[in-house]
Amino acid sequence: MVSKTDDIPASVPSCNPADFVDEAGDGAQDGQETSKTWVKNSCGCGPSADTAMVNGDGAAHGRTEGADSKQDGNSETDGGEDSNEQEVIVIQDTGFTVKIQAPGTEPFDLQVSPQEMVQEIHQVLMDREDTCHRTCFSLQLDGNVLDNFAELKCIEGLQEGSLLKVVEEPYTVREARIHVRHIRDLLKSLDPSDAYNGVDCNSLSFLSIFTDGDLGDSGKRKKKGNELEQIDCTPPEHILPGSKERPLVPLQPQNKDWKPMQCLKVLTMSGWNPPPGNRKMHGDLMYLCMVTVEERHVSVTASTRGFYLNQSTTYNFNPKPSNPSFLSHSLVELLSQISPAFKKNFTAMQKKRVQRHPFERIATPFQVYSWTAPQVDHAMDCVRAEDAYTSRLGYEEHIPGQTRDWNEELQTTRELPRKNLPERLLRERAIFKVHSDFAAAATRGAMAVIDGNVMAINPGEETRMQMFIWNNIFFSLGFDVRDHYRELGGDAAAHAAPTNDLNGVRAYGAVDVEGLYTLGTVVVDYRGYRVTAQSIIPGILEREQEQSVIYGSIDFGKTVVTHSKYLELLEKTSRQLKVHRHNVLNEKNEAVELCSSVECKGIIGNDGRHYILDLLRTFPPDLNFLPVDGEELSSESQRHGFPRPHRHRLACLRQELIEAFVEHRYLLFMKMAALQLMQQKANRDTKPGVPGVPAITETAEAPSDSNADATRTSEAPSATDASTDSTSHTESSATGCGDKSSSKPAVNGVLEPAATVNGECRSPLEVKELEESIPGLARAKELAETLVAEDGSCIDPKSREVVLNACKAVGSISNTSFDIRFNPDIFSPGVRFPDDSADDIQKQKQLLKDAAAFLVTCQIPSLVKDCLDHSALPMDGATLTEALRQRGINIRYLGTVLEFVDKTQAKAQLEHFYRIGIGELITRCAKHFFKTYLQGVELSALSAAVSHFLNCFLSSFPDAVAHLPPDELVSRRKSRKRRNRVPGSGDNTAWASLTPNELWKNIASEAKSYYHFTLQCESVDQVVEKYGFQKTTLLREISVKTGIQILMKEYNFDSRHKPAFTEEDILNIFPVVKHVNPKASDAFHFFQSGQAKVQQGFLKEGCELINEALNLFNNVYGAMHVEICACLRLLARLNYIMGDHAEALSNQQKAVLMSERVLGIEHPNTIQEYMHLALYCFANGQLSTALKLLYRARYLMLLVSGEDHPEMALLDSNIGLVLHGVMEYDLSLRFLENALAVNTKYHGPRSLKVALSHHLVARVYESKAEFRSALQHEKEGYTIYKNQMGEAHEKTKESSEFLKYLTQQAVSLQRTMNEIYKNGSNASITPLKFTAPSMASVLEQLNIINGIIFIPLSQKDLENLKAEVQRRQQLQELGKSEDPAEDRPLELEDKIPID
Repeated sequence: MVSKTDDIPASVPSCNPADFVDEAGDGAQDGQETSKTWVKNSCGCGPSADTAMVNGDGAAHGRTEGADSKQDGNSETDGGEDSNEQEVIVIQDTGFTVKIQAPGTEPFDLQVSPQEMVQEIHQVLMDREDTCHRTCFSLQLDGNVLDNFAELKCIEGLQEGSLLKVVEEPYTVREARIHVRHIRDLLKSLDPSDAYNGVDCNSLSFLSIFTDGDLGDSGKRKKKGNELEQIDCTPPEHILPGSKERPLVPLQPQNKDWKPMQCLKVLTMSGWNPPPGNRKMHGDLMYLCMVTVEERHVSVTASTRGFYLNQSTTYNFNPKPSNPSFLSHSLVELLSQISPAFKKNFTAMQKKRVQRHPFERIATPFQVYSWTAPQVDHAMDCVRAEDAYTSRLGYEEHIPGQTRDWNEELQTTRELPRKNLPERLLRERAIFKVHSDFAAAATRGAMAVIDGNVMAINPGEETRMQMFIWNNIFFSLGFDVRDHYRELGGDAAAHAAPTNDLNGVRAYGAVDVEGLYTLGTVVVDYRGYRVTAQSIIPGILEREQEQSVIYGSIDFGKTVVTHSKYLELLEKTSRQLKVHRHNVLNEKNEAVELCSSVECKGIIGNDGRHYILDLLRTFPPDLNFLPVDGEELSSESQRHGFPRPHRHRLACLRQELIEAFVEHRYLLFMKMAALQLMQQKANRDTKPGVPGVPAITETAEAPSDSNADATRTSEAPSATDASTDSTSHTESSATGCGDKSSSKPAVNGVLEPAATVNGECRSPLEVKELEESIPGLARAKELAETLVAEDGSCIDPKSREVVLNACKAVGSISNTSFDIRFNPDIFSPGVRFPDDSADDIQKQKQLLKDAAAFLVTCQIPSLVKDCLDHSALPMDGATLTEALRQRGINIRYLGTVLEFVDKTQAKAQLEHFYRIGIGELITRCAKHFFKTYLQGVELSALSAAVSHFLNCFLSSFPDAVAHLPPDELVSRRKSRKRRNRVPGSGDNTAWASLTPNELWKNIASEAKSYYHFTLQCESVDQVVEKYGFQKTTLLREISVKTGIQILMKEYNFDSRHKPAFTEEDILNIFPVVKHVNPKASDAFHFFQSGQAKVQQGFLKEGCELINEALNLFNNVYGAMHVEICACLRLLARLNYIMGDHAEALSNQQKAVLMSERVLGIEHPNTIQEYMHLALYCFANGQLSTALKLLYRARYLMLLVSGEDHPEMALLDSNIGLVLHGVMEYDLSLRFLENALAVNTKYHGPRSLKVALSHHLVARVYESKAEFRSALQHEKEGYTIYKNQMGEAHEKTKESSEFLKYLTQQAVSLQRTMNEIYKNGSNASITPLKFTAPSMASVLEQLNIINGIIFIPLSQKDLENLKAEVQRRQQLQELGKSEDPAEDRPLELEDKIPID
């Protein structure tokens, strides 16, 4: 294999993306593709719905539409990328080394970079094993103290090799507190309890248990000896195929490092604090009490000079130093002198701490909660106690000026300059940091509000109406107070409004217009209440709302005002958000111009900034769920039973849907303009006059009808005739890249590729097919594009007429160019429009109906199609939700989607999808019920109520009776009298009367009324029976959705004699938090360009770009983030392909750790990361580790989605192959045969995947010398190859060769047996060739099933390839060629040619 990829770029053959999916997994390609390599690359970005990574080849054609890309007034579109390359160099200044000398240690070298601050060196020293106990010190260069906040490059005389001295400084009370806090953190550094309790952004990670520490080292360690002999390959019983038990305990294997080595029994503040005046004047700062492991009680004074023992006891104050006083500058030094056990254990503990992978210790940007936890002993902890009671609002002791002014911080970070890359990085980093701090503070505040620890600002009103201010954040509850939402659905609307508002904040934040400000917004669901947390506009609390609102309406459109500055600012956002400028009537019947919905209010704060708030109607209403009298929906919507009544009238379309719809319309527009131009040309050739044009316009006037036809054809899998009348290709594609207006604005000179959130960039490809099928269409399309570009100014009237007709047909608001926008106020109750805009309003109504129909007729079928061809593979509720949302389908359509699946012919192949969907629907209905259920529970009965609810939901015990908590505080004698009185207020125990039957009736009726789906079930056991669920999966889904944390143990759900849960099993209830995820735009841009390069086969350049993206991501997000995880995964994949296995291991290990920490230990993404890591481990010769990782992945997969899932086939094939490699044939067969069964079920018996499965099984039988079975399987595989690929294909030939070989082996075995029967023991036996598989052959098969195929290219292939690439590049310059991009939400398929 030549590995010079640089000068041999290769490119992707233009065939339909749906075709690669199969090949990617079976190494079977047909003729023209043999010179290529498909690499199935999972670099999708994982869970959060707005982080879907887009396959980067948008970069190529994001620039072709120059018309709009300059919409920010930014001419630097094409130069964007080059200028980036230049700027990046600025950041990456070369590092240099300094020497550091700390008291009592040898000087050591430290690598630093000129951008770092001195403070970062402080952090490094506080983390290092030999200096971690120091907190209060300064760094000095030649006797001068360095300023903590200076950048290293600004310090005079600091250069390569300079010596920095660590000098101990005198303590202050603040420094002493920080020191004690730091020592406590060091003592708890291996203790996972913070991760279980969900505090300080700690979260769990278990990878190191399966890899025995760091992979890099263990690779070197285990090389000695033949590794095969030492492996115990038998997995635990519950992991084997066919096992029915799903234990919970292995989810969190016990880490031996966590058995804490005790260094100190107690460390607390003394009751003698604060020091009296006379002692203060001796330098006493505070007093501590400690109990050492040896049971010695000591009292310690923290003074300005350090820590020493004093003579106080618990009841006797004597602050004089004891003799000896052991004065030390740090507590660790003091304790090491008085407690030998401390000295020994502390050193051992720090060694272990430093050995852990940094990713196991770094805080995550947002808190991740674990839904299970073991029973942890509650230990005494002074710092935790102090934090709880000193009402530490936002880390005051670390921040000057006490509480933080969140609004000021959020807005000033937005105002930072953003002209060049370094500035933008600083700005994005600041925005991200403030957002994650704000989200943490808001979450803490919301919990304090619901737990009753915050005083309301209107304490006289009833509790539902109260509002709160805490730590400069404003909190309100999700109830309809003052009948504000009465016409919109009361409490249901008040509950939906905050999330709609948050979506609006997210959308305006992403557009990022200078001068327009939104509020920091976080929505927290906790204990059944929804709390909205917002930053506070300066001055808003001092005046009435009527005075402050200068734009919009405070009474849903009765009185409306506008303001020229707001119109100007909002106009800048209207293009990206597709908002139509429109007039509404105010109470005096005057027309008022708005560029947003009427609810959107504009307020100028005391700081002079223009704020907009109440963005709940940023996106247009969803007419499928908004019955309006006298309005008819299109026939397709009606056929699906719409419009349907909904709980509230705030149902709106998702931004993703709007983008997809506009995209779809743009293709329609292009096609129509092109066809008309062709007709004109044809008519010009025959006779003057254009009789043909009107005909076309008429047919296109009703786009919704053509929609119907399109989907009807697209449901039939064979609709591939790309003729003009069958629009199936363009229609069923969800989102193309052809839409100019969805290409993101040129943000500060970097043009982001036209990346739709969808990760689907298919449509241009389909347009291309049309071009090929209609002669001359390509030319016409160019013409059409020029028409659009020149904005209708200098073209002949005929062409202008063409554009006008096309614009009318697709509903564009402009007559000279394509521009679709929505009026968000249509169908808002109480909003009136002037008479002169009646036409316009009619058009807008039609557009909304079309969009609603588009969701039902295009997006839902396209989702189902993607699941059928496995380009979308949801594994659990969260990934299903994400797949829906990426296509713009709201969750309220879940019932519709499931009905659609139910009616599909290929329903059997969608069983996994259907089951996950039903599970999601049931747990969401249960969550709706649980919300109101919890609101009636008082705090002292919370655990009893939650366990009772779970019993009713999951336990087979028919009469789950709630155990009213016995009043722990009442003496026996009194309890008799009180028994008749219900404690507290009248209705506190209503929750206790819930029965399983009633709960399931409620779930079924909720499913009917909310999702319009009929569930036939009256108990959990019926559901399990009917839909094939596992109760543990349902338990996980409901716990994650509602924030319940349960005790890690085995629950007996199926016992009919006692309930599964007791109140002791409920450990905690966590908040569920929704917030904005600020983006790193430049890094994302690099990531996409890198992907595009990889797709074109420039692996090395791709790798460099992605490394660059990784640096930029780190710059903005810090070390932990989902997007960094995707970056690392892709890098590992590239390293592996380019033959650097060690580097691949190291990057993939980081990806696994990060996925565990940021997404959760059993998130579907984490499962996939484990699989990739296992492959790289195997390639590195670490077989036992590879097996452990695969077993872990299989366990998690069983827990999350059960055995019946297409992804399980891939996992089992991997396990089977590795077991085959270590000669565990019987075990290997169990897994491979299961994989064969699952593949046959989900891919159909004639699929190439099934052929490959047959071949793998045959190989194992061959190794076992069971030739008959081997032959049988290989024949099956051969038949499939022959039928699918034809006789001549190399796969068919390979298979036939193997068949011949097997037949020979079988015959010679039979001969030998006959010989033995005939001649008895003295027979001459020819030795049979039994082949243990070589590691190389196993690895080759592993690569194939994981979609990585290396194919050697001959000289001729290379020539062809070069020619092909040059041809493509020329096309690209003409802006016509778009490479197909694979569409897969969690895994984008990268096609990588390797020579």
